[in-house]
Amino acid sequence: MKRWLALPLALLLSSPALAEIRGEEVRYSADGVNLHGYIAWDDSVSGPRPGVIVVHEWWGHNDYVRDRARQLAALGYTALAVDMFGDGRTADHPDNAGAFAREVAQNADIRRSRFNAAMDVLNAHPTVKNDQLAALGYCFGGSVVLNMAREGAPLAGVVAYHAGLASPVAAQAGVTQSRVRVFNGAADPMVPPEQVAAFEAEMRASGVDFAVVNYDGVLHGFTNPGADAFAERFGLPLGFDEAADSDSWAQTQSFLQELFAQ
Repeated sequence: MKRWLALPLALLLSSPALAEIRGEEVRYSADGVNLHGYIAWDDSVSGPRPGVIVVHEWWGHNDYVRDRARQLAALGYTALAVDMFGDGRTADHPDNAGAFAREVAQNADIRRSRFNAAMDVLNAHPTVKNDQLAALGYCFGGSVVLNMAREGAPLAGVVAYHAGLASPVAAQAGVTQSRVRVFNGAADPMVPPEQVAAFEAEMRASGVDFAVVNYDGVLHGFTNPGADAFAERFGLPLGFDEAADSDSWAQTQSFLQELFAQ
């Protein structure tokens, strides 16, 4: 698969610990659709390291998902913030966001093709240990990484934050190999308790190594500092929660360390 790289972005972050973080825009494609990603890594770390795919919310590939990629790079991983909508499209209204998300969510071939193309890009990066990959996903992106895991994508583990857990795809013993972690807001009306219970039953039936963390009183979008602004602007049941965001990120770090401890 061909890969196009733009010029490196001039990223010199304020924290000394992040001073060696580099970032590049990447151009790749799937089934004739141009995709706009962003890859970040710590240039001061020698040798190949695990790679982490980061899948955006239904707002599309924006600064938030790039920030997450840089945070992962600061932890010693190479992270690729992907584009699941094509042409780097982002939404500025829930109507557009929903339309973009449905285009992918309702077509497994599109979702699979675009995600697999991203895995190829990440595996091809010179800083990445081939086939040592994990994936994180937020909201829409959380559903994407869960479905890729359900289908047996070669991912050591996946983490989903405030993600829809219902799916026409079911995890299966012998197919689903990824370890799974889910962080959910217990007050999220988009992911009701019965959906969480059904997901847990599905995971147990398939023998998947999984854990679900529910945060009391926490709404959808709790990891995104911009959630409150979206909620006010569009009347959506969203809300950033600093404690839940901090705890889920700490647990994610521990989980990634466990996945790749060798």
